[in-house]
Order: sequence, then structure tokens, then C-alpha cells
Amino acid sequence: MAKNYESEITQFLKKYKTEHPDTETRQREGRGRLWDKYVDPELQEGYRAGRVAQKPYVYQTN
Repeated sequence: MAKNYESEITQFLKKYKTEHPDTETRQREGRGRLWDKYVDPELQEGYRAGRVAQKPYVYQTN
């Protein structure tokens, strides 16, 4: 296999990134909106304390 081989996907991504230089910035902003959130430890502790144990068989009515 040649050492300088690039797949069509890699070529497409490189071309896309040169044509759209703000791609990485927009990706980071999107990630920040979805994943980088502040988690309040006190609130999380309250959620854990209020958790109800699940029964072994969930669909049993009694």
C-alpha cells in the first residue's frame, strides 16, 4: 500500500475544511451548547437521594 494514499472521505473533508474554514469553530460552539453544561453538585445529590429502587420484575403489578 502506498504511504501517501488518502481515502475519498479524507480528501472530501480536507477540501470541505479549506472551503469552510469556520467549520471547527461551529463544531466547538455546537458541542458547547449540547455537552459542556454546569452540573450543580447539590442538585445532583438531591436527585440521588430521591431515587426509588426498582423492583426486580418491573411489570409485576403488586
